[in-house]
Amino acid sequence: MDINGKRLMEHINTLGKIGIGEDGRRIRLAASDTNRQGRDQVAAWMEEAGLQVVVDRIGNIFGIWETPENKGETPMMVGSHIDTVINAGQYDGCLGVLAGIELCQTLQEQGVRPKHPLVVGVFTNEEGVRYSPDMMGSLVYAGGLSCEEALASVGTDGTILGEELKRIGYGGTVEPGFLKPFAFLELHIEQGPIMDVEGYDIGAVENLQGIHWQQVTIKGAANHAGTTPTRLRHDAGLAAAKVNVFCRQMVEKSGGVCTIGTMDYQPNAVNVIPSEAKFTIDLRNPDKARLDGDEEILAAYLEQLAQEEGVEITAKRMTCFDPVPFDEGICQKVEKAAAARNLKCRRMVSGAGQDAQMMARICPTAMIFVPSVKGISHNPAEYTPDQACINGANVFLDVVREMIGA
Repeated sequence: MDINGKRLMEHINTLGKIGIGEDGRRIRLAASDTNRQGRDQVAAWMEEAGLQVVVDRIGNIFGIWETPENKGETPMMVGSHIDTVINAGQYDGCLGVLAGIELCQTLQEQGVRPKHPLVVGVFTNEEGVRYSPDMMGSLVYAGGLSCEEALASVGTDGTILGEELKRIGYGGTVEPGFLKPFAFLELHIEQGPIMDVEGYDIGAVENLQGIHWQQVTIKGAANHAGTTPTRLRHDAGLAAAKVNVFCRQMVEKSGGVCTIGTMDYQPNAVNVIPSEAKFTIDLRNPDKARLDGDEEILAAYLEQLAQEEGVEITAKRMTCFDPVPFDEGICQKVEKAAAARNLKCRRMVSGAGQDAQMMARICPTAMIFVPSVKGISHNPAEYTPDQACINGANVFLDVVREMIGA
């Protein structure tokens, strides 16, 4: 049995057009007007596929396929997200949602009557661009964050998430976590270069690396750029640059990765020594002990640097997600399904945060990867060939069929 590849790609391309503005950038930030347009389209496709559409209070959308024969049985859940970063590609998250709808539609068209219900989830604010934290909808669903706290989140534009969800018609009435799945499986693009470079068709994702975010503020002293001798400066900008270099050298030893992705100087003038540098540190490692060790090493360095440069340094925790091992049994099913279709498969670690890592808190979970050409993601050049998407969706179908007794 194969999914309808033509229909899947038409859905991906149609959803991909939603949120493209006059400047050519694709933007569907959580609870925005363009996000509403995408939600409306996905909900319509769910209904066309014979799914019951339910929205919970954090705005997660669920398409539920339940038959008289399996009513009352524990469901399996699949899914991902459709919100985007700024100037995004069209595959991140969307492939997992639309392939989930597609496999439900395929099974129904083939007259299959599964032993367990199947649920397709669309999680709110996975990207975390407008509201923090990222992966919010799945985190709330899994019980890791209260719904009230999440709904009170203030966005980068000053809006409140709960009010925006109601404004766009996705406030929902059902409590998050209302369905307890016996397993969760997410199909996703790799968002990295490994599969493309090494020639793999399918990734059986066995682990998701830990992600620790913090915001660091360095306070020095503003002074004249021409008249202040180097030895008498308390340069917050220089200290920030040293942190960036130190982080690179640190993770080269530990096997992790580190990114200083935002940087703000004050007073931010060409001829004034920065009095303040505020920046973020994104630290990741698939090994918890090494990730924690890097944080301790970094904290010690910040104390040392403050003394050396005569500056004040403070750090504030933003996000702390430990590495997540996925279910070995589901990973083996992915490998078996790929082999049956003569697709080249390898075990993978997800370098990006995913909704699956939150769902792993409440049920056995795994992911299936398909290659990203040149490893590009969060970018309009993000691309996975049609056949690669279809291959992934067919493996997805095979694994889900086995797990729900179809």
